[in-house]
Amino acid sequence: MEKNKLQALIYLLDDPDRTVFELVEKELLKETPEIIPALEEKWENSFDENCQEKIENLIQNLQFKQTTKQLKKWITSKKQDLLEGFLEVNRFQYPDLNLLNIHQKIESIKKSIWLELKNSLTLLEKTTIINHFIYSENGFSINHKNIHSPQNCFLNQIIDTKKGNPVSLSIFYTIMARQLDLPVQFIDFPKNPLVAIVDRELAKKVHGINVNSHVLFYINPSNKGAITSRKEIEYHLRESKYKPIEWFTEPKSDLLFIQRLLESLKESYNTNGFKEKEEKTGKLLKLFQNNV
Repeated sequence: MEKNKLQALIYLLDDPDRTVFELVEKELLKETPEIIPALEEKWENSFDENCQEKIENLIQNLQFKQTTKQLKKWITSKKQDLLEGFLEVNRFQYPDLNLLNIHQKIESIKKSIWLELKNSLTLLEKTTIINHFIYSENGFSINHKNIHSPQNCFLNQIIDTKKGNPVSLSIFYTIMARQLDLPVQFIDFPKNPLVAIVDRELAKKVHGINVNSHVLFYINPSNKGAITSRKEIEYHLRESKYKPIEWFTEPKSDLLFIQRLLESLKESYNTNGFKEKEEKTGKLLKLFQNNV
């Protein structure tokens, strides 16, 4: 949009006529977040609380429009990067997130673990080392004191506070494990997502050729990375009467991972009474329809 036209539209935000504002809003919402600095300048120079509120809503709607666009692009891309998907959700609450800072913090944790890993170690031994650094050295854990806090769903908050919920902590664990070249995938276990170590050839040797699964073992990120076997998982599922068992024991896509994260965020907003944010999260969830 031309600068003069943009300034003219922003000037009209002071107009008390609701019809005028709706026309201006419609035009401004066609634009990209690049116009936000001009809106922020108008907010700073305005002494009208009503006008300031209109500008705040406009900025939020522009940011949400951008979040929706970027998340849709991630969903429909040929290969989804799990970290990028997590960050797209993060931008919903933190549109000005410092991505470099996030990457640097993840890299720092990764390096501390990488120094202890050797090629001669088994996948089980490597998993044990990763668990030690994530839970004992860095202190990551479930936020039991405030399990329904929306902040549990955002990567920057998880890294800074070391707290998350079962879904977000499982995603964080998967990101770290993949950074260290471990073959991990998401398991959509009821109420408590798991992470699986997956290796086709090793699975044949361990389980035999008659077992139609590439999962070596399961990791519970919500319980300090506790390692468990398929028999234990299947026993729990049968006791709790979950069917079909294969759905809850075999790997699922990263798309479903991020969908579960948004579902968790939506539930948190609902629990805390943030209706507007809950509705917007619902709109983001609709992007996953026919894609997962």
